[in-house]
Amino acid sequence: MFKLLFVISMSCACVVTFGLVAASAQDKPAVVVHAFTVLPGVDFPYDMKSLQSQVIEELKTKDSDQFNAASDAPPTLANVYILDGEVLEWHKGNVAERMIIAMGSVAGRENAKIHFWLTDKDGKKVYEQTDIIRQLFMRNLHEKNSGLLAQPFADKIVERLKEAKMMPEGAAAK
Repeated sequence: MFKLLFVISMSCACVVTFGLVAASAQDKPAVVVHAFTVLPGVDFPYDMKSLQSQVIEELKTKDSDQFNAASDAPPTLANVYILDGEVLEWHKGNVAERMIIAMGSVAGRENAKIHFWLTDKDGKKVYEQTDIIRQLFMRNLHEKNSGLLAQPFADKIVERLKEAKMMPEGAAAK
């Protein structure tokens, strides 16, 4: 009899715990990350879907306690924001210039100018930003489809989204 009561009470505790976790996940806003576009005439050699995936993973890694990130809108959440953006400029950079002249400066590093914005579920812009992203100095990791800008691209967007104040009132920031 004791074992049966124990199993029932543990089952109830698990159901309540998972219910609370699901409820708190419902309270967090969702950020739906769309693949950025590239302005006509801008030569940007990287796969935008790969960069989109990198941003989603970075949001999940760094800010999963603040919002859910996905490429598609979850149908059950009321608090959904859409992240869209575009690449305005891209400059390839120069390895020799970076190594000989730069010595820690921005000279010679690959960079891109990006513009991105968040819209709410009604299509109203709630945040907008234009930034320049640069290849990390002394990091020459070339990811297959997203080049040297993948990590800086994702980092910049994640950091800027913290400024967007999407969290519900009273929620703790990271």
